[in-house]
Amino acid sequence: MKINDTPSSSAKGRIRPLPNLIFMSRWLQLPLYLGLILAQCVYVFNFWAELVYLIGAALGNNDSLQHILDAVAVQGGTRPTGLNETTIMLVVLGLIDVVMISNLLIMVIVGGYETFVSRMNLDSHPDQPEWLSHVNASVLKVKLATAIIGISSIHLLKTFINAHAYDVKTLLAQTGIHVVFLLSALAIAYSDRLMAVAHDHAKNSH
Repeated sequence: MKINDTPSSSAKGRIRPLPNLIFMSRWLQLPLYLGLILAQCVYVFNFWAELVYLIGAALGNNDSLQHILDAVAVQGGTRPTGLNETTIMLVVLGLIDVVMISNLLIMVIVGGYETFVSRMNLDSHPDQPEWLSHVNASVLKVKLATAIIGISSIHLLKTFINAHAYDVKTLLAQTGIHVVFLLSALAIAYSDRLMAVAHDHAKNSH
């Protein structure tokens, strides 16, 4: 009688205790992602609080106006005296900054969980983000770098609006940091592209 040496599918799927423990350790990241969700809640509260102050200042509430003026005032610069176009622009840029950081949090939470912890099985969900269908560690790095560039752009724009309140050294330093972010994102994207081309070449050669 011929003995079948091929292991059963259940034997193939069985993992030894130590590798299984190491593999299960990925769930230690779950509390970190839950913590980021709480941080997201704080950003949502902060967004609405600042928006309420802005609306209150527009409607003539003096306390809301003073809060807005204190928020946009730059140390060493001239404090705004009223709700003008520049003041509104600075507040709105602050709100956009909160939204972009919130988007960054979503990418880290959803993309990180999908990549490093467990599949969400969202393929048939109508609200599945477009980028999540092909997310991996490389794609996530590029998207995070792009989000950081957007956040840096907002901060740089806020600085340029109040350029008179900063010295040249500070302006050049912030511009240089933004350029470094740009170059870093380009380097990440280029290296990932090289790795993808090498992988495709190796796959086609077999």
